[in-house]
Amino acid sequence: MIGIRFDRNELAGAFGDIGTDFPLITGMILASGMNPAAVLTIFGALQIASGLLYRMPMPVQPLKAVAALAIAGNLAPETIMGGGLAIGIVMLVLVATGLINWCARVIPKPVIRGIQFGLGLKLALLAMGNYMLRDGWSGAVLAALSFGFIVYFLGHRRYPPAILVIGLGLLYALLFRNPAAAGALTPGFVLPTLRVPAAHDIWQGFLLLALAQIPLSLGNSVLATQQIAHDLYPERNITVRRIGLSFSLFNIVAPFFGGIPVCHGSGGIAGHHTFGGRTGGSVLLYGGFYLLIGLCFSRGFGQIINFFPMPVLGVILLFEGLLLMRFISDTVTDHVAFPLALLVGLAAAGLPYGFLIGLVGGTLLDILARRFNLGLFAVPTHIQTKREKQP
Repeated sequence: MIGIRFDRNELAGAFGDIGTDFPLITGMILASGMNPAAVLTIFGALQIASGLLYRMPMPVQPLKAVAALAIAGNLAPETIMGGGLAIGIVMLVLVATGLINWCARVIPKPVIRGIQFGLGLKLALLAMGNYMLRDGWSGAVLAALSFGFIVYFLGHRRYPPAILVIGLGLLYALLFRNPAAAGALTPGFVLPTLRVPAAHDIWQGFLLLALAQIPLSLGNSVLATQQIAHDLYPERNITVRRIGLSFSLFNIVAPFFGGIPVCHGSGGIAGHHTFGGRTGGSVLLYGGFYLLIGLCFSRGFGQIINFFPMPVLGVILLFEGLLLMRFISDTVTDHVAFPLALLVGLAAAGLPYGFLIGLVGGTLLDILARRFNLGLFAVPTHIQTKREKQP
C-alpha cells in the first residue's frame, strides 16, 4: 500500500508518542472510572483510521487540557464524553464555515512556532518532573541509560532507539517490579457498547472542557500540526481543513462508544518521526497495540498499568518535547519573529490559558511589530547611527 510500510523503524516510531498518550489515558481511566475496554479500543481504532487516512505518521492523541481537567476534577465519564462531542461539533462548524482557513491566514508562522515551543517545553518539564525521577535511584539510573541509548542511536535505521529503551523498560520491570502484576493480563474479549450522550452532559462538557480546550486545539492540534506536517512531509500537502475535519469527525464518533476526546498533534508527528516512523505504518502498529489490549486484555487494567516503568516513558516524552522546541530555530535570524515566538512559547507554557493568550496576543503583537517595523531585540535606528559615528 502506498504510504504504508512495516519494518523495524516503523515499529520503533510506533512508540514515539507513548510517553505522552499512555500516562494521560491511564490517568483519565483511573480518575473518572471510564471503561478501560472502551477507551483503549476506540483510541486504537482511531489511530488505525488516521494511519489509513493520512498514510504518514499522523497519530491521534488525548486532548491535553481535557485530560488535565478530567484528572484534576475527577469528572464523570459522561461529562468527558459530552465535552468531546461538543469539541467535535465546534471544530466541524469552524471547518464548514471556512473560519479555520481564515485562522490559518491570520495567525502568523512565528506564533505557530511559539505554540510548538511552548508545548515542547511543557512536555519536557512534565517528563523531567513527573516521570523520569520516579522509582528512586533505580528509576534515575534507568532514565539515564534510556537517555544514553536514545542519544547514541537516534536516527539509526538499523537499531531504532525506541525499541531498545522499551525492551530495557520491560527488563527493568521484570527485575524490580512484581512480575505477578503481569498475570492480570488475562485474555477476555470485550467490545465497546453504543451509548448516546445526554444533552446536559454535552452542555456541561462544553462549559467545563471545550472552552478550555478549543484554543489549544486550534493552535497545536490544527495549525501547528499542519506546519510540522509541511516541515517533515511537504510532498503530502496536508491542509488545515483536512486536519480539522478528521479532528472533528473523530470526536463526534468516539463519545458514542465510550472513547475519550482526541486530537491530532504536532508532538505526535514529532515523536513518531524522531524514532523512525516515516509512513502510516507506525500509526497502524501503534493503534493495533491499543486495540489488542482493549479488546482482549483490558481486564485487570488497573493492576497492570503500574507494571511498566514511567522513567522510560518520561525519556521518550522528553525527546518529543525537545524536537518540538527545535523548530523555533528557523526564526532566530528575524529580529521580529524570534522574540515573538519566544514570548508566545513562554506564555503558552507558563500562564493559565497560556495557549489562548499566546495565540491571540502573539497575533496582535506580530501585526503591530510588522506595521511599525519593531523588534524586541533590534537596536533602534538612532542608536545605530550614533554608534557608527563613534571612532
